[in-house]
Amino acid sequence: MSLSQPEMVLLDLDGTMVDTVPDLTYCLDNMLHELSLPEAGETKVREWVGNGIERLVKRGLTNDFDGEPDASLFEKALPIFIDSYRENACKHSQLYAGVREGLDYLANNGFKLGCVTNKLSQFTNTILETLNIQNAFGIVISGDTLAKKKPDPLPLLHAAEYFGVKPEQSLMIGDSVNDVSAARAAGFQVLCVSYGYNLGQDIRLAKPDYVVDSLADLVNIFQVAA
Repeated sequence: MSLSQPEMVLLDLDGTMVDTVPDLTYCLDNMLHELSLPEAGETKVREWVGNGIERLVKRGLTNDFDGEPDASLFEKALPIFIDSYRENACKHSQLYAGVREGLDYLANNGFKLGCVTNKLSQFTNTILETLNIQNAFGIVISGDTLAKKKPDPLPLLHAAEYFGVKPEQSLMIGDSVNDVSAARAAGFQVLCVSYGYNLGQDIRLAKPDYVVDSLADLVNIFQVAA
């Protein structure tokens, strides 16, 4: 595995920089409790996240990864979850170990930084601000910022255009096959973290260019690549 030195680095949010599962679990279980359904618990939610809030709610309602609940039940459940998450998006979510060190290194060494996530902007902004990392990024692209989101390459290419950087000078850092697919389609290099949310699958199976156990490892990787 190897990387060339990028000019721009884009980072995913959930599962890459921030462990958001505790708050997602709380809100999903709160929703299920209100509907008199069995709570899911954090172990299941860790394998269910990664395809957006609607899919997470459907999995919770059916206790099935591919489940499709009754439409009327889903229409009742989704607003309950969203209202709960609006109030609890960053009560228990935390930065992964090494994230702040990695961001500080990138920011202090002139890399152009962006956050690209499929999470809705209202939740993205709350998390970035609560964890005090919002100022690290020159651009933040959420799931509702553009017409398309990852795995489509549009958000990545939009960020590259914003910074005036070529795709081959760009790196996507993420935790899931969506990040790898978006990066490949955009012509970016892609680095993945080993610890994130990839629907329970080893991210190495998606064949990213590099895998790290901590974003603090970026210091050594880019010193070697330079």
